[in-house]
Amino acid sequence: MSDSDIQVKLSDAAALVSADHPARIVFEQGSEVTVELYAPVGEDRQTPHDRDELYIVATGEGTFRRGEEVVSFTPGDMLYVPAHVPHRFETFSQDFKAWVIFYGPKRLAPTGAT
Repeated sequence: MSDSDIQVKLSDAAALVSADHPARIVFEQGSEVTVELYAPVGEDRQTPHDRDELYIVATGEGTFRRGEEVVSFTPGDMLYVPAHVPHRFETFSQDFKAWVIFYGPKRLAPTGAT
């Protein structure tokens, strides 16, 4: 998607993801905002990121862990994760897909963080 585009359809973005590549960038605005569609298959293997992020659940349901916190999610829910905090979708239905919005500058990991 470019600056002149106005819309990204879920179906078009979903066609870009696969089991081997569960996340695909669908929009970038400089280094300040990146939007991806995320659709893991079987297991969420992501590791902490160096930017703050929002997940907006497009389809599916399950449970999400951020640090020691666990919440259930359904379509339309938004989940927030600060940079460098361990997180993952622990359980999710086969139709799970979420928009991921990375925003702000990259941040260094706190001293002593892994």
